[in-house]
Amino acid sequence: MNPPPSDSDTDSDHSQSGSAPLRRHSDLSDSIFRSYLEFTGKSSATNADLSKIQSFLTSSSSGALSCLICLERIRPSDPTWSCTSICFSVFHLFCIQSWARQASDLSALRASTRLPISQSKAAEVSLWNCPKCRVEYTQSQIPKIYRCFCGKLENPPSDDPWILPHSCGEVCNRPLKHSCGHHCLLLCHPGPCPSCPKLVKAHCFCGSVQDVRRCGFKNFSCNNACKKKLACGVHRCSEICHEGPCPPCRVRAVYRCQCGKREEERECCERLNFRCEEPCEKMLGCGQHKCSKGCHPMECGPCPFQGKRTCPCGKRVHEGLSCKDAVPLCGATCDKMLSCGYHRCPERCHRGQCLETCRTVVTKWCRCGSLKKEVPCHQDLACERKCQRLRDCGRHPCKRRCCDGDCPPCSEICGRKLRCKNHKCPSPCHRGACAPCPVMVTIACLCGVTHFEVPCGTEMDQKPPRCRKPCPITPLCRHGANSKPHKCHYGACHPCKLLCEEEYPCGHKCKLRCHGPKPPPNPEYTLKPKKKKSFHQTECTPGSPCPPCPELVWRSCVGQHFAAERMMVCSDKSLFSCDNLCGNPLPCGNHFCTKTCHPLKDQSLPSGQQARSEPCEVCHLPCKKERAPACTHPCPLSCHPGDCPACKVLVKRSCHCGSMVHVFECIYYNSLFEKEQTAVRSCKGPCHRKLPYCTHLCPETCHPGQCSSPQKCSKKVTVRCGCQTLKREWLCHDVQAAYRSAGSDPKDVPKNQFGLGLIPCESNCKSKQKVVDSELHSRRPKVVEVKEPNTDKPAPKRKKRRERVQEVTQISTLQKIVANMKRFLLVVTLLVVLVAVSYYGYKGLLRLSDWMNEVEENRQRRHPRI
Repeated sequence: MNPPPSDSDTDSDHSQSGSAPLRRHSDLSDSIFRSYLEFTGKSSATNADLSKIQSFLTSSSSGALSCLICLERIRPSDPTWSCTSICFSVFHLFCIQSWARQASDLSALRASTRLPISQSKAAEVSLWNCPKCRVEYTQSQIPKIYRCFCGKLENPPSDDPWILPHSCGEVCNRPLKHSCGHHCLLLCHPGPCPSCPKLVKAHCFCGSVQDVRRCGFKNFSCNNACKKKLACGVHRCSEICHEGPCPPCRVRAVYRCQCGKREEERECCERLNFRCEEPCEKMLGCGQHKCSKGCHPMECGPCPFQGKRTCPCGKRVHEGLSCKDAVPLCGATCDKMLSCGYHRCPERCHRGQCLETCRTVVTKWCRCGSLKKEVPCHQDLACERKCQRLRDCGRHPCKRRCCDGDCPPCSEICGRKLRCKNHKCPSPCHRGACAPCPVMVTIACLCGVTHFEVPCGTEMDQKPPRCRKPCPITPLCRHGANSKPHKCHYGACHPCKLLCEEEYPCGHKCKLRCHGPKPPPNPEYTLKPKKKKSFHQTECTPGSPCPPCPELVWRSCVGQHFAAERMMVCSDKSLFSCDNLCGNPLPCGNHFCTKTCHPLKDQSLPSGQQARSEPCEVCHLPCKKERAPACTHPCPLSCHPGDCPACKVLVKRSCHCGSMVHVFECIYYNSLFEKEQTAVRSCKGPCHRKLPYCTHLCPETCHPGQCSSPQKCSKKVTVRCGCQTLKREWLCHDVQAAYRSAGSDPKDVPKNQFGLGLIPCESNCKSKQKVVDSELHSRRPKVVEVKEPNTDKPAPKRKKRRERVQEVTQISTLQKIVANMKRFLLVVTLLVVLVAVSYYGYKGLLRLSDWMNEVEENRQRRHPRI
């Protein structure tokens, strides 16, 4: 149904300009680096500092990022995780979670089998590595949530074309390296943060030069001598301004030791710890004894024989004794521990050492452990039975009587297997490793001409003998004719080093090393295997077939979409859908198929794929083509190929002066040129618009735009004096000129008083004017004197209330502040309500979208299209 014709003039001359669609910026680096470059300026150091981040941004914004675990392309909607240590590589969140769990479980299993800890404890301390830079992470650092690059936002949006994929679009604000206290100024980005660009005052390493530098490069050397005081406190550092502590002082001079007896030439850093090997022997404060300490600094201290002193056993304390007098004995039991370590000294307090041998009777076992008897503590016990203790070999017991000392060495044959694993040790029993095998083995080349003998077990470590004769065995692989002849060698021939290059049915060639049949070694000169088994090999070793074609090829999806290819192994013939929209043009030629990627009908495909092909959908949308010539009326037909029919809608257009309305067909009116449209809209009659400076109509024919020369109106106007007694006829442009000469604008004159007062009044007019003025003066109302109310009498309550209401109360400053605060709180409350409604509404839409995606996935699983 056609829309009703418009009754207004709004759709006439001005074409409606539609809003231009937003186009995604080809490179997002300008917006990400804007704040950083405005702060630092585009210097060479800045560009070099941002080169690594630029490479990350180029890969991320162009969609060229690939997960190093699954080798699949990372799409903007895929949850990701990025390493934050060295490489900053991006991985799929699911891939890195699987990688981390497998690595941590394997680490825990190894720790529990090698160390005496439980499985749960090993799982707590297990580590996993980044797949690229191998930096270690703990099990608690396994990512569980999809976050943006800076880590502030969970599940960043992927449908905003003005934000980098997997980014929150806000300022990164991560703390910069070296803990300078500043934060990153870039927008949320992949890769490392650049160096701090802020200007700070910094000193060089030695502190002598101060300069204004970038905070990220504030550590610098002034290239002058350091001149810091060294640890000795005397000399200064002579090296060039450097980072870290100064080296030890290496100035050599003659210094005294700490006690002052000896002088030697030493380095300055060693003078504080220089001690000689002689005792101090300085006289103590008592004047009787000398210091018995070694070389030491400072004073020797008080005499050790002064003050409180104890008897030799330490049970009685004596005070006030002179250092010359000996401490008297207390007469009590000594009770010091004897040398046996079990009993104490039974004698009275005595000077000197206690008894060397303990005479206490104890119960002891003999050395072989077969006899028990009471003997003195210092005496050993021996019996007449056989010893039965293990000899020095650690395997055979001693067969002599209870030994008074060590048992004699073992005389048995060792009999342990030698390192060759073929023979046993013929030597007497001994500790430690056995000697090499005494059997000699002959090692020969393939033809048997060159040979030598080596001890058994070492033949695997020996180099084969060099023979100058050519190898008599011919190769059996397909490269036998092309292989170069080689010299005689030990064992079997070396495998063919040429590439296989056998062609697959797909057209590729096998790039593995030749795996054809190999000639067997000569059994007469081949070493026997370590395990004694029958070794009969008379036939050649068969070659292994070529594996399936391992070449990686780009294979498109079933819908043949651009940039939806996958890198697949050539031998893998499986088909896949890219889960994008089909996008193929429908028969209408205006719209595209919105189904999920499905196989198309193609005669070149095999019959099996043609049977699984699915036709595109049928278009039922209304036609939305732009008509030619352009108009605002939609096409009444449904979506169709080709041009739309001519628009027959009736359009109303008023004439230029507004006196009548014309009705045209849309196709007729819009196909005219601008001059023709102007001529058609004219009513061909006089213009009905009033002139701006007078009360007359435009004398011209109906025309567009403003009326020409409105100030030159030539119609007659009746002009009167101020009292309207005299009147005359002037031309309209003369009346306008008279007003302009009088200093007034004709536009400001009311239309009913146009021409009034331009003629001066005469004598008759003035007397009449006076009479009129006297009459007007008499008609004025008289001013009535208002008596002041008597304040002595109290006014009634109603009158006071009425006066109180009529008074204009002055609002105080505090009341104004309170009113403004109420308005501010009301505005803030409204804003909070709007933000909450928008936030929860957005979350609800996301949940609805997730639920719909789950329903769609379940439907595809139940009814697969391919």
